[in-house]
Amino acid sequence: MPTLVSQVEPASATFTTQRQEMLARVAELRAIEQKSRDTEQLARDKFKQRGQLLPRERLALLLDRGSPFLELSTLCGYKHHDDTDGSLAGGNTIIGIGFVSGVRCLVFVSNSAVKGGTATPWGVQKALRAQEIALQNRLPVVSLVESGGANLLYQQEIFIPGGETFYNQAKLSAAGIPQVTVVHGSSTAGGAYIPGLSDHVVMVRGKAKVFLAGPPLLLAATGEVATDEDLGGAEMHTTVAGTSDHLAEDDADSIRIAREIIASLGWNDALPASARPAYEPPRYSVEELCGVVPMDHRKPYDCREVIARLVDGSDFSPFKDDYDALTVCGWARIEGRAVGLIGNNGPITAKGATKAGQFIQLCCQARTPIIYLQNTTGYMVGTQSEQGGIVKHGAKMLQAVANATVPQMTLLLGGAFGAGNYGMCGRAFHPRFIFAWPNARTAVMGGEQAAKVLTIVATEKARRAGLPPDQEFLDGMAKPLIEQFDRESDAFQCSARLFDDGVIDPRDTRRVLGFILATCDEASRRTLSPNSFGVARL
Repeated sequence: MPTLVSQVEPASATFTTQRQEMLARVAELRAIEQKSRDTEQLARDKFKQRGQLLPRERLALLLDRGSPFLELSTLCGYKHHDDTDGSLAGGNTIIGIGFVSGVRCLVFVSNSAVKGGTATPWGVQKALRAQEIALQNRLPVVSLVESGGANLLYQQEIFIPGGETFYNQAKLSAAGIPQVTVVHGSSTAGGAYIPGLSDHVVMVRGKAKVFLAGPPLLLAATGEVATDEDLGGAEMHTTVAGTSDHLAEDDADSIRIAREIIASLGWNDALPASARPAYEPPRYSVEELCGVVPMDHRKPYDCREVIARLVDGSDFSPFKDDYDALTVCGWARIEGRAVGLIGNNGPITAKGATKAGQFIQLCCQARTPIIYLQNTTGYMVGTQSEQGGIVKHGAKMLQAVANATVPQMTLLLGGAFGAGNYGMCGRAFHPRFIFAWPNARTAVMGGEQAAKVLTIVATEKARRAGLPPDQEFLDGMAKPLIEQFDRESDAFQCSARLFDDGVIDPRDTRRVLGFILATCDEASRRTLSPNSFGVARL
């Protein structure tokens, strides 16, 4: 396989400037994440007084010591709804993929140290995405639950999507994917169905409270007086109602039981072994990724420079390089696993679209996962492109992406604009995983282009009315529009709206890709035992 030879000079002023700008952006990302964690720490004394562990302490006990954990959507809800200063980023949940008793699991933790773990609109969407990941990748789900329920101020945005999480729980169980739920505290009203729809349930004595209506609502609705324990305590649910299968003494004991349940599943016993060849690291340091790509999406770069720092041995076998130069396709390996790579060195032309469409089909034929390295302004426009059939050729590419039969993973490395975002397997086309670099921009188009379009439309409207264009008005309209597009296309804002599964440090890209490729590979080798309706407490 040919080896890529880098043309980047790490000692150059350009490289140094781009690296400094990217590292500054990474530092900004880490500061946001830290601010959210600092918010959690404010509740430490309260949890200690109650004899409880903080949510991240529970998570640490659950996961196998020293094993990797890929946290997802850490910027969920960033500066939306109640998050006025960015301190609540994460959607009041901690969700990721990690190992529990040697089993790769989807882990969901209610972040009850932040606003009691109440469900936010974007937090619910994050949970839905997590369930989709669990189903696609055949991952057991372990949930550590303690939540005040839905934030009633946003009930209209939460009610229907929240119900869909219960629907998904039923579907996961029926598909043969086990769900283990530990109830550490309150899980009331709709939240009662989280344990109710789980296959295995553990409740903490004296702490867990699971009921459809708490004592105040019960009194108001029926006049009945009942205590928390009689109505929905852990002992009652374990010994009387049967909603809980195990009674734990405290947080640590409950997590011990959850780990034992996962271990008892024998989940990996029948998993066929996967033989992977030995592999070499890239010939160029992943540290250089921060200097290879400019922060400004309008500045070009060669996506092969990224590929050279991601793939084993920097070995890359190109496909149809002489047919189209702007869409780069080829084969490589990452941590020993074969992958197909599609990257952008500019807009997608008619030739680029047909080339990519054919390449996708070849990857499906060979059962090779596809990784998209997205940085495009979109499909090529203009009279020549339109007459050359850019719409029909672009549609072929969209067809291929939408109907691909192999896992597709996307990295947003720069601009992700227009239909090019779709053709390069953006969120709308349901990649198995999608992550963004801190410099990424996602929008219909760039702010300057949007302002120019509206300026032309307004000028033409004035011309038809026989009026001269009001240049002062047009200039005044353009500036706020550019600012709006720049603000809304920002990587952090897009991640807040779950346009991706998280913003990552470019230097972590190879490690993240290796982890998710292993996750997809394991899913492809696993056989489930589905049933008609899911497991019920009969």
